[in-house]
Amino acid sequence: QVQLVESGGGLVQPGGSLCLSCAASGFALASYAIGWFRQAPGKERQAILCLDTGDMTTFYRDSIKGRFTSSRDNAKTTVYLQMNSPKPDDTAVYYCATARGTWCPVINDYENWGQGTQVTVSS
Repeated sequence: QVQLVESGGGLVQPGGSLCLSCAASGFALASYAIGWFRQAPGKERQAILCLDTGDMTTFYRDSIKGRFTSSRDNAKTTVYLQMNSPKPDDTAVYYCATARGTWCPVINDYENWGQGTQVTVSS
């Protein structure tokens, strides 16, 4: 059974930092590119970035370049989303998802999703 679990969300002040985790069970996380998404209340889900199995990042939005980064741990069991200098507009539920292969897709082509973790950016 494939399962993804996001964690690490919470309240953060603008200009602070926050690190989200995406842990997998039931499959080898190292075998799949992992995408990060977010969804604010009443809005459509947005693609943020994707980390492929070679730990190369594809940014889906210019607004997060230089602020958000993603990485895998040494055991390749967890993928992280490091959020630096978050802004109130970054407030959303954040999700990780598996791509359908090792490379980041040029279009949204993701299969398995976690339940999300809430990130609130407020002073």
